[in-house]
This record gives sequence, structure tokens and C-alpha cells, in this order.
Amino acid sequence: MNIFRLTPAEPTPAERLQSEARDWLILLTSGRATVADARALRQWCAQSSEHARAFEECKALWHLLQPAAEAMQAPRRFGRRAFLGGAIAASAAFLLVRGTIPGGFSGLGADYITEVGQQRRVEPADGLSLELNTQTRINQRSLDEGVQGFELVSGEVEVQTARLPMAMQAGGGWLRASRARFNLRNLDQQVCVTCLDGAVDVEVEGRSLRLEPGQQLTYDAQQVGTVQSVDTAAVMNWRQQVLVFNGTSLSQMIDEINRYRPGMLLLLNRELGQRRVQARFSLDQLAGVGALIRDAYGVKCTELPGGVVVLS
Repeated sequence: MNIFRLTPAEPTPAERLQSEARDWLILLTSGRATVADARALRQWCAQSSEHARAFEECKALWHLLQPAAEAMQAPRRFGRRAFLGGAIAASAAFLLVRGTIPGGFSGLGADYITEVGQQRRVEPADGLSLELNTQTRINQRSLDEGVQGFELVSGEVEVQTARLPMAMQAGGGWLRASRARFNLRNLDQQVCVTCLDGAVDVEVEGRSLRLEPGQQLTYDAQQVGTVQSVDTAAVMNWRQQVLVFNGTSLSQMIDEINRYRPGMLLLLNRELGQRRVQARFSLDQLAGVGALIRDAYGVKCTELPGGVVVLS
């Protein structure tokens, strides 16, 4: 008896690109994509014209799925092809359901949480306040008696302690203060701490550094920066419900806006992304930023489900 086995053919380079483009689009519209994912997708599209074309074709196909989904729901008979088209659309719609945790599931179980665009104040103890910015996750930590301990898993927080000694972990470092006010960011594996009042002691990579008012330190897993003097008003614009960009690249501006805006703006034009911009937005203006960029720079604007806007 002869037994025939079908061996799947190796995908062609074009088929691999199409598959990767679909994976990127599903992630982008899932509600779990992060700013780092957006950067990685920009880099993927910039690898070659074939990469960029694969993503454009995938976007076009995505828009064709909606009529198929409507056909599936229509109260009439339709053939196998329409059914398959509707099933594909329904599967795509399922993948588009936004996750309840922005940026993925790393923040599940956090003690203090803010969602996209939300800001929140908590007071874990008398004389200690935490002002959480958008998409922030903070856990309480058990430390020595009398010391309030926390971990900034991700996001941004303004900390003010009037009496109690407190310590907060962010990335590979620890911050300690007893009578101080400081701003702390932990985004894309990079930590930035700015002392606003009093003094903050930072322990990172075996080093101990003290920050005075107006001083800032950044660090990540690879290096610890030097202490810099900064304009604290600019650091704290978010507390006034505004975002101010002064000489920032357009790509950096979009990355920052994506922290506050449901969905995602994705700029695929690398050259345009390097343009320096001067801009000021209140947080309630961010829904229309994609149209402003389109009108200002004449780029193509494609709207996708879940508040995703692709600018190319």
C-alpha cells in the first residue's frame, strides 16, 4: 500500500512578509500595543520597500473585512465564499477587542493603576501622596518597619512625602526620601527621576547618588547617566493637563501622545519623523492630533479599528 504524505511547501519571501505584516496589524489593533511596539513596527516597515508594501496591502485587506462581516450578519442566504469571508472578518473583530490593561498584561494585580488618559491621586499613608499619570502601575512592597515601600512597574508618578521615610523601586534602582517631592518615570525600560523639592537618594548599579531640587537622573539596564540640571516646570506639564514639545522630533512627540490617547498614532515616514516640532496640546485635544499632523505635513492618513491612525 502506498502512503502519500503532503509536506507543506516552504513559504516564499513574499508570503513571509505578508504573514509578518498581518501579525503586526493584529498587535497594533489589539489594544495591547506599546510605544516600543510602534517603534519596532516603524523599523520593520523601513527595512525595504517590500516590507512597507506588505503592510500597506495588509491595511487594505483589513478594510475589506468589514463588508464581509456585515454580509455574515445579513438575514439572507449566501454562499460558502461569503461565509468564509464573514468568518475571517469575525475572527479579525475578535482580535480587535481592546484589552482592559493598556500595554499588555504586565500590570495585572498592581495595587494602584491608571488607564489610558487617566490621572489619579492616592494616599497610602498619612503624609504620603502619589499622583499617578496615564498608564501607570504601582505595587506596594514590604520593607523595614516604618518605611513605606513601592515599585513603579511602569508609567509615571509624582511622589510627595512630608514625614515618613519611603522607598520606591524602578527598574534596577531604588529611590529613598523622607521629606521630598519628586517625579519618576519608568517607560520602555528607561527610568528618569527628577527631584522637585527636598532631596532624593538613588541607589543603582552599586552607586549612590543624591539629587537636589532641579536635578535629574536617567538610567537603564545598560548605563547610568550623569546628574543634570533641568527645567522642572517642563517635566511637570502633565500635572497641568498639557503636553509641551520644544524642539522634539515628530516621532518622539507621537510616542508621548500615544501614552495619553486611546488607540495609537503610527507614523511610518522615517524622514518626516525626524522633523523638529514646537507644539502644545491640552489632553482633551489629543483625539484629533492625527488630523492635525495630516493637514500640517500632507501625509496619507488611514484609520483602523480601535482608534489606530496610520500616517504614511
